[in-house]
Amino acid sequence: MPKRSPRSRRATPPRRPPGPTAALRQALAGRTKAELVDVLMELAEADRGLLRQLTVRFDVATAPEELVDATRQAIADATDFDERDMNRNFAYDHAAYAELKRNLGRLISSGQLRQAMTLALELMKQGSYQVEMSDEGLMTEDIESCLQVVLEAVRKSDVDAAEVIAWCSAMLKSDRTRFIAREPLESLRDHFRKITAG
Repeated sequence: MPKRSPRSRRATPPRRPPGPTAALRQALAGRTKAELVDVLMELAEADRGLLRQLTVRFDVATAPEELVDATRQAIADATDFDERDMNRNFAYDHAAYAELKRNLGRLISSGQLRQAMTLALELMKQGSYQVEMSDEGLMTEDIESCLQVVLEAVRKSDVDAAEVIAWCSAMLKSDRTRFIAREPLESLRDHFRKITAG
């Protein structure tokens, strides 16, 4: 009679003690949906970072009439820094830059390119100051990524060439560092100058 091979025994993972959030999870599980929504809204209204996380997580679209204000607030949050941390690689709000880029894209999609151009100018002023005050300007890529959305839309748009040239010049003049998106802005300005000269 052939011998049976012994059954392989799966090692049971050691039981981990409940984490520090286990009690909170249990308390939340006993609440109604309405209570949980009220608490989340209270917390989100008190903390813009949390509000931004929840908005992204649940793919909440900002109403068109609120989009400009939301974008302006994202610029303020993204470019904010503590002046006591000047000349250091201080922390900055990556999520605010991501929201800013999304909002600029939404403005453009909804036909508000000129408003997006105005907001891009605000970003250049505040963002270049933030870069200038930091040690290595780690947020430069985030700023350029936001501006690229507007630059691409302007290049494909039917905005008057003189207006585009003036906007590019204002953007370049507002850049305190003299290097943020400089090449694409100069290229765009040159492109529209050729159109007017042609």
